[in-house]
Amino acid sequence: MTIPPPTSGSRPILVSGGAGFIGSHLVEHLLTAGHSVVVVDDLSTGSLENLRQVATHPRLRIICSTLSACPELPELAATAGFVFHLAATVGVELVVKSALQVLESSFHETQVLLRAVAQGSAALLFTSSSEVYGKSDKPAFLETDDLLIGPPSQARWSYACAKLTDEFLALAYAREKNLPVTIVRLFNTVGPRQTGRYGMVLPRFIDAAKRNQTLKVFGDGRQTRCFCYVADVVAALAGLQQSGVARGGIFNIGGTEEISMFDLAREVIATLNSSSRIELLPYSEAYAPGFDDMRRRKPNVEKLQATLGFRPATTLRDIILLTAASSP
Repeated sequence: MTIPPPTSGSRPILVSGGAGFIGSHLVEHLLTAGHSVVVVDDLSTGSLENLRQVATHPRLRIICSTLSACPELPELAATAGFVFHLAATVGVELVVKSALQVLESSFHETQVLLRAVAQGSAALLFTSSSEVYGKSDKPAFLETDDLLIGPPSQARWSYACAKLTDEFLALAYAREKNLPVTIVRLFNTVGPRQTGRYGMVLPRFIDAAKRNQTLKVFGDGRQTRCFCYVADVVAALAGLQQSGVARGGIFNIGGTEEISMFDLAREVIATLNSSSRIELLPYSEAYAPGFDDMRRRKPNVEKLQATLGFRPATTLRDIILLTAASSP
């Protein structure tokens, strides 16, 4: 299914995965900024509902397809003014259950897009993941750090390897095909439209707290994460798009307010005035036996700040309130 193209104008921005959680917010931002946008999304984890507010916008075109099955991709890439590649499998739970799909589709779809973009003059921004840092126990991750991936017997590391392979591929195109590439590693982006369907922790907690149901925390609850509001992430993506000095670089994008999963559950309950309680459960309740988790995942965002003068602005409490207000 294809929504009719917009009227002619400046060179459009191509967004793969533009019907997803982050992608849809990015599309709205780009349209508000005056850009024409073409979305290619197979809706495997995204939804047209995410784009409902802008679906009839005259400068938006939506193509429901994988990149590899889109016959117009060469023309779209050749005429694009910029390309955001956000299409990806989302959520550790889905990754663990569908490792084969993750490995096959990630590399193939990224390769197809890079080949197409390399034939034109557009720059490309590729969204990678904090998962590539693997099992490193550093207090905060730098873009130049060595990476410590877990064993192939643990399916969860397939996503990290897929994203890392895509990074290598994109940078190879940058070196050998002179393709202007920027890579970002996203750390726990949260906000409206994110679903808990694939194991995402904050929407799960918020949904349970609003219903006064038990918040289920896996493991001992002392594992820590840093959450970043989706509007802050989109602002950083748009800033990197406009930054010529960012080309060829790798940038962490994430929050700096570190919190344990147990304390996050308590914060959600307190912020939403919920009567929910917290229950600790073993990982085996949600994942396969022997599930391997990261104890700490905190980004060093000094490079992003030095390049854009940017730091996330939304506090965790406001993130919870804004996300809860947008959910049923």
